[in-house]
Amino acid sequence: MDTTRVSSTAFDGTPHAPAHARKFVRQVLGEWRLSHLAEDAVLLTSELVTNAVVHAGTGVELTCRLDVDASPPKLEIEVDDHHPTRTLPAGEAVPHEGDGTLSTSGRGLALAGMLADAWGVTYTRTAKRVWVRMELGEGCDMQDHVSCPPCLVPGPVTPPLDTLHVGVVICDLDGVVESWNPEAEQLLGWNREQAIGRSLKELVAWRGHGPYALSLTDTLSLGRWRGEARMRHRDGALVAVYVSQLRARGHAGERRAIWMIVSSDHRFVLTPPSAPLRREAGRRIKDLLDRDMPFTELLATIVQIVQVSSGGDAAYVLLATEGGSRFGVAAGVGATAGLVGVLATGVFSPERKSSTMVEDLLAGDVELAQQLRARSLACAPLLVGGEVVGHLVVTDAQPSRFDQELTVSLQHIADQVAVTVQRERLAEQDRAHRGRLSFLAEAGELLAGVHDEELIAALTAQLVVPKIATWAAVYLTDLTGMTRLAHVWHSEERHNADLRKSLPSIPRTALTEISWPVGPENVLAFPLLTQGRSHGALVIGRAESTLPLELADLLADLCRLVALNLHTAMLYTRQATTSRVLQRSLLPMRVAPMPGLESAVVYEPAEEGADVGGDFYDLFTVADHWCFALGDVCGSGPEAAAVTGLARHAVRLLAKEHYTVADIFDRLNHALLDEGEEGRFLSLLCGELTPLPQGGALCTIASAGHPSPLLLRQDGDVQPMATPQLLLGIESTARFYVESFELAPEEVLLCVTDGVTERRNGDRLLDDRDGLSELLSTCTGLSAHAVAERVRHAVETFAAEPSQDDVALLVIKANAALRKVR
Repeated sequence: MDTTRVSSTAFDGTPHAPAHARKFVRQVLGEWRLSHLAEDAVLLTSELVTNAVVHAGTGVELTCRLDVDASPPKLEIEVDDHHPTRTLPAGEAVPHEGDGTLSTSGRGLALAGMLADAWGVTYTRTAKRVWVRMELGEGCDMQDHVSCPPCLVPGPVTPPLDTLHVGVVICDLDGVVESWNPEAEQLLGWNREQAIGRSLKELVAWRGHGPYALSLTDTLSLGRWRGEARMRHRDGALVAVYVSQLRARGHAGERRAIWMIVSSDHRFVLTPPSAPLRREAGRRIKDLLDRDMPFTELLATIVQIVQVSSGGDAAYVLLATEGGSRFGVAAGVGATAGLVGVLATGVFSPERKSSTMVEDLLAGDVELAQQLRARSLACAPLLVGGEVVGHLVVTDAQPSRFDQELTVSLQHIADQVAVTVQRERLAEQDRAHRGRLSFLAEAGELLAGVHDEELIAALTAQLVVPKIATWAAVYLTDLTGMTRLAHVWHSEERHNADLRKSLPSIPRTALTEISWPVGPENVLAFPLLTQGRSHGALVIGRAESTLPLELADLLADLCRLVALNLHTAMLYTRQATTSRVLQRSLLPMRVAPMPGLESAVVYEPAEEGADVGGDFYDLFTVADHWCFALGDVCGSGPEAAAVTGLARHAVRLLAKEHYTVADIFDRLNHALLDEGEEGRFLSLLCGELTPLPQGGALCTIASAGHPSPLLLRQDGDVQPMATPQLLLGIESTARFYVESFELAPEEVLLCVTDGVTERRNGDRLLDDRDGLSELLSTCTGLSAHAVAERVRHAVETFAAEPSQDDVALLVIKANAALRKVR
């Protein structure tokens, strides 16, 4: 019986031919159960097909031939082009079988000499054939390669062992290096003297996977640990390594962490036998389920087994979302860049309880084909208790790639793993839910009370780096619709400047349509939406090709929280802007200068973020004298500010028309009553200052329910200078009168609102037992500004909690003989 197996195909002589050839060889060797030879065979095929396309420029025929009867059994790969007059590059001899002499020109033929057991070139009238031969080894029953299920023959170990270095590093549990062997120096470049005493944090570019990953310190405290990492070479480059850690006791009994380190290419030295070396996928899965491993690692291993056993471009595990109506990506391997979150489509229906094969997705679901970047699809449901809890999915870029035999095999794997996946998924969901709530609570606490959009953007980026992403950028959209890059943050801060340069600072298109820069990370964008309005987007870069559903949900929740805080900050900014505009209309832009007099004003609204409230002041010139006013509207905030505007402008207008202080009170009292708003009363202190020839000024003053002004004499004596009358806005028949006194040089007049006199600390008020008079008596000889600041400080420090009332005070001091106002 002829047991030789042959598989052939042909390609056009285009730049795509090497990629098609690699896929063909990998598929054929998978069917022949020779996957252990795939890496060398695919590399040789790629080089030979590339040479044929470049040098011949014609179509290419590729043939794989397995001869199990030969001694030893052999695999031959032949590449034919249709330009026989094109020979090998000048100076390169055509070898015979077993000839070990090679010319250094022609990289593909040099590789053939290194990786193949024999190679050669055959010419015919119409074609030139370059072939390579790989021997499978003696002592193996090759009949298994003809009848299934076959066995796997151990292949050569790659890369070469002469490049293998096993570094041994011992450090304490704080990560300080105590021992460093020569092999570690060979691998990383640091000699023993340079490494000992350094912290591993300086030597390891540690990056956890996901929001619940362990830190380097936590990892060092584990008894055993294995995994991938990146370490810094002495020249500054990052070296991908595989680490096996064991924690042990030293001579003195202290715990030490021992790291064995190899390059990632040699990870097989430290890792246990991998599942793909099992006889078949079913046995590999059974062995996998017997292990105790984290949920994410379990899913990652399942998709790797599915991809290898199917020969597809990519494989995924999809799991049901809450409610079970849609399915999200939980794990993926292969061409998965950009595949995120939930896939809502009829192919992955919760009612579809049998395996499915789609020969061409473009014919039925263009959107799904674009998401998966695939045309062929096979999937099998994960059934637990008759309910579909997920799907195993295999895809390929070519149409009609899979057959029904694959769907049967895929369903067999799905049936094996469904119960375990669901059990572990429920446990992981419980852990993730607690971690998610903790993360969001931390984020909410961090963002609470922050009213600055720039600070919110900075905090958001630092929340996701490095827990969730390698880097993050926050774009903000203002009220006009303009979007700008607000903040960037990289796990390695030295890359921040380069990252900012690579991202568009002001996108000219929608954030969902931007072509993000190509780099080592996959870029994902999440909108910041609240109440139907976009506040920008959070853009992240992740080394992992897929984003698990739990992380997608977490980021969605975080973006909603950030958007809500941005919306609050926008409202706060708008209110602050409105208050500033209102303040310009309710309070004087500047106090009128008074030659020979000093004046100082303190104004502090009680409401946080407001610039104006129910208290107001004014100081202005009328003819040959000055007028001043200090008032307090019942209440505070914008409502009181509306009455404040009426009162201040009415006082100034009536004074400019030469109404007396008593007449001003009478007119303003009727104006407030005409407004008809109940409960809006006004206390007002208003006066005129007329200069006297001998110096000082004559002060004519009236107080409508306002705290009496205090006069500080030169000898330190303090006296109240006005009798309180009825509040304005209460009684239409009220009559008001004025009082006069002389303000001599060096004397100080202090006018305050009840926010000063009624400042409370428990049951005690600031003005109890003439507390304000005692405070003013200590201000002899101080300037007006110094007196105002001392009173303001006393009000602020009188109680630990902030004042609940608006505070306004006006200080006037006579310094010398006044000059007449012109």
